[in-house]
Amino acid sequence: MTKYAMVVDKARCVACNNCAMACKMENNLPIGVHWNEARTVGGEEMYTPAGTYPDALSMEHYTLACQHCDNPACLAVCPVEAISKREDGIVVQDNEKCIGCKLCMEACPYEGVRTYVDGEPQFYLDFAVGDADALPHHPNVVEKCLFCVHRIDRGERPACADLCRAMARFFGDLDDPDSEVSRLVASRDYERLLEGQGTGPNVYFLS
Repeated sequence: MTKYAMVVDKARCVACNNCAMACKMENNLPIGVHWNEARTVGGEEMYTPAGTYPDALSMEHYTLACQHCDNPACLAVCPVEAISKREDGIVVQDNEKCIGCKLCMEACPYEGVRTYVDGEPQFYLDFAVGDADALPHHPNVVEKCLFCVHRIDRGERPACADLCRAMARFFGDLDDPDSEVSRLVASRDYERLLEGQGTGPNVYFLS
């Protein structure tokens, strides 16, 4: 069996949002739609630390997207079965089935990982960018990260992992003990977001 996971090294991540830009281009995301974004845990503004200078400052970064959970809350509430979980663990969504009811957004404990496309999708350019195999976009649906399944099915990695300038993102098969992600999780301290919710997220943040 294969179980895909994303591992993010917080010690390397600088919140440059290159992962978000790579995702947006690769998947030809509409205006106002982001499937991935960097967030700063620290001060009130992005890239600002909490505490007082010089001894008590603290700041760290997380990149937030769909967690591709073992027990996705979104799957249980979708009334039209637009959400499914592949055998490799990736949680995918069929936007041709989605009716835009937003129940998945309400059920998901990870705030901001889904975007509702209100009306006809709008784009900055009058032609599509990114990968020709990326999924098309539809009006009045909810969208989210798909781990770039079109790339996965070709034996490639998600665009965000390939284009991270800080080399902070790792993607692979967690069930393979020899994979890079397995070795990192086994050798480093890590956290998973909102583990207490029982979702079983498959994004690991290395300390």
